[in-house]
Amino acid sequence: MSRSGGMDAKVVIVGASAGGVSAAEALRARGHAGPIELIGAEKHAPYDRPPLSKQLLKGELLASDVALRASNHLQDLDVTERFGVGATALDTRTRTVTLADGTQTDYERLIIATGVSARRLPSWNSVGGVYTLRTLDEALAVQAAIRGAKRVVVVGGGFLGTEIAAVALTLGAEVVLAGKASALLESSLGTAIGEQVAGLHISRGIQLITGPSATVHQLQVQDGQVTGVEFRSGEFVQADLVILAIGSEPAVDWLRSSTLSLTDGVDCGSDCSAEEGIYAVGDVARWHNPLFDVSMRIEHRTNATDQAIHVAERILDGDTTAYAPVPYFWSDQFEVKIQAHGYLRGHDEVKIIEGNLDEGRMIAIYRTGRTLTGVVAVGAAKALREWRGHVATKMDWQDAVSLS
Repeated sequence: MSRSGGMDAKVVIVGASAGGVSAAEALRARGHAGPIELIGAEKHAPYDRPPLSKQLLKGELLASDVALRASNHLQDLDVTERFGVGATALDTRTRTVTLADGTQTDYERLIIATGVSARRLPSWNSVGGVYTLRTLDEALAVQAAIRGAKRVVVVGGGFLGTEIAAVALTLGAEVVLAGKASALLESSLGTAIGEQVAGLHISRGIQLITGPSATVHQLQVQDGQVTGVEFRSGEFVQADLVILAIGSEPAVDWLRSSTLSLTDGVDCGSDCSAEEGIYAVGDVARWHNPLFDVSMRIEHRTNATDQAIHVAERILDGDTTAYAPVPYFWSDQFEVKIQAHGYLRGHDEVKIIEGNLDEGRMIAIYRTGRTLTGVVAVGAAKALREWRGHVATKMDWQDAVSLS
């Protein structure tokens, strides 16, 4: 792949959220002179997703406030916008993308940035009062529904579920939060910190149902509207609103007939390339991160931007430099902001080295094998930055413990 070819090639970007927009911007900023086409399934101009379950849901931001860029920004970059029409197929032989309106567009380089879709339970789709929250329209609908609800059941004890539950309580609803793990956020942060998060929610008045008994057995429905939730334990909870936050699925259905490898996302090499001239970025991309020597798919806002910049540089430079970041994410739980650096999933040990959530300051470090692989902190910005540096240098665990 020649440098000149990368500079002049037609680039089609499928997915118009943070990853797609950042890729287009990075290409132009680095001198790309060829055509760029940005395709998005939603009718809205690109918007930011993290505020949907936080400030927008709470009513602190309006829909117009979450726009990623000014309305004329992409036109000023000479990027062709095609919003409100999703991709339905990819033909790598003819190098064409087919869209929902029946049209096709050709590419020389393709960036897949279609993100994820909220996981749903098909049998619940026709029941009134049952929602998911992934898109702007869904967030606005959930916001309105919470304001009119007396009791809300949130199904899912991960980051999205806990954030929604916190906002729903703030808006005045009674809230029941059900998560199948023994503690909230357990799969991400571990049991010890998950129990502290659970304590925070309980202290504010949220009713928790955790463990296997929190699995939903069935809904009670009257006249097409949900009226309650029955759990596997036999416990029944009345509810006029149910919000599903049971995870997500990579948006790859449009790629099923292509030659790409799809394993929980678009399978990529360490440089984020899926095939010759095809790359994936953001939530949909699964790539090998050599820093942690593991295949990962990261659903974090900052990763979408950083990965998009990396891919833009690969398109222009024509090399295969690996993408080896220290992932970063944050979560708002009431007034508590939890921040994390590293790859925490599958960790072997977590050690809280300072404080707890109740004190408003907490630092925890994570071990995988014999290596420091992550840090989580609340109210400790300077220490968090220092520990991030130790994660980046793959510090030996015993050395990390001695520092604590």
